[in-house]
Amino acid sequence: MKPSTLRHGMNLWPPFLFAGIHVTEISPDWKRVRVELRMRPWNRNFVGTHFGGNLFAMTDPFRMIPVLQCLGRDYMVWDQAGSIEFVKPGRGTVHALFELDDAILDDLRRAAAGGDKVLRWFDTDVVDGQGEVVARVRKQVYVRRKSGR
Repeated sequence: MKPSTLRHGMNLWPPFLFAGIHVTEISPDWKRVRVELRMRPWNRNFVGTHFGGNLFAMTDPFRMIPVLQCLGRDYMVWDQAGSIEFVKPGRGTVHALFELDDAILDDLRRAAAGGDKVLRWFDTDVVDGQGEVVARVRKQVYVRRKSGR
């Protein structure tokens, strides 16, 4: 699948569409993803700020998918764990940027070369329009080289 196809599909996917989550960029090499959460009347919490579940949801697949696409079919990749720390109330449009570099991919390949499972934590900040951190998200990605490859 091409990154642009996934981006368009995710923007039409009802859980993202109705939550106000919008994927603004997936780079052609899968190593950069930018996601926004737009404030809407139907996605605010009781006190009028971003619903925490949507803040976490906007980050959910964007560590696992780029790792999977960059490592290729010889690897099993999925999310193992995740956590979120709410730093300040989020208002307006907030965004998260996910970047993956070759050094991380090389480390994952090296660690998984013998067929062992590899667990790697990734940290991402969700920031508001002023660049202030609204939430800190940690995602743990599971990687294992498929047997027989």
